[in-house]
Amino acid sequence: MTATEAQTTDQAFQLTLTDDAAEQVRKFIAEGDVPRETAGLRVSVLPGGCSGFKYSLNIEDKSLDDDLVLEVNTVRLFVDGFSAQYLVGITIGYESSMQGSGFTFNNPNATGGCGCGTSFTA
Repeated sequence: MTATEAQTTDQAFQLTLTDDAAEQVRKFIAEGDVPRETAGLRVSVLPGGCSGFKYSLNIEDKSLDDDLVLEVNTVRLFVDGFSAQYLVGITIGYESSMQGSGFTFNNPNATGGCGCGTSFTA
């Protein structure tokens, strides 16, 4: 499995989306009722979860005016300014097993987490 990484020149921001994760996002966009030419995946961090912050992934029609917009592995990603500070260097993957399937987050900024894999402290 390979991954594609995005970097912006105006900010020190890196985000990696694995091939498996990108394939799943493209599938969700194709199946959704969204305009493919502007739609993308919103990657955000929200207060909450059992460790203080939680990840959120949503397919959206278009970016907001103040979003950081990245093209990663042929997927458009939308990241707001608050979330960007917690997502620098993160790798988003997708795993499928007998127990289930879902997106995974490997965040080098996290100082702690919990068993659910979607909540972290920074």
